[in-house]
Amino acid sequence: MSNPESFIDEVSEEVRRDRLYRNMRRYGWIPLLAVLAIVGGAAWVEWQRSQDRSAAEARGDALLAALEALPTDGAARAVGRMLLAAEQQRAGEIAAAEATLQALAVDAAAPELYRDVAALKAAMLTSPDTDPAQRLIALEALAAPGAPFRMLALEQIALVNLAQGDTEAALDQLRQIIEAAEVTPGLRDRAEGLMVALG
Repeated sequence: MSNPESFIDEVSEEVRRDRLYRNMRRYGWIPLLAVLAIVGGAAWVEWQRSQDRSAAEARGDALLAALEALPTDGAARAVGRMLLAAEQQRAGEIAAAEATLQALAVDAAAPELYRDVAALKAAMLTSPDTDPAQRLIALEALAAPGAPFRMLALEQIALVNLAQGDTEAALDQLRQIIEAAEVTPGLRDRAEGLMVALG
């Protein structure tokens, strides 16, 4: 009795094995094709990224070459340095962008307006590692009465004070902005909104 059952089990196992091999021969190409498609897709995505990176590097190199060709002094050179700082910032090189702007801010050959813009942008761009006291010194020089970017410098001073936890000093700067005759409507709205948020 056990022999016929064993024989039937062996035959059933052989039939199942034959079906498996037949199905593998018939449909085995589908998983292989799926694997090839996944590998090919990943390779194509990497190639696309490489092409985009190469194109961005080429644009950056062309921009740097164009900036190097600008005159060595005056407004054109100052604009070139600002464009260079913007490109460095876009590339994530914050320290390099800050150094470029700070160099322009102290360049006596550059027009004063450009030096002030560079100083303000450098103060706004500083990394969290920068000493807040140094940042405040730079901003306070730009916030002097009659300075062209006084209002923006006052706003940045308020933000630095707020980041340091000095809410009263921040509110004082914001009040100065709101009460100033030369403040723009957009800046007044931002200052008022921040004051409301601070209670």
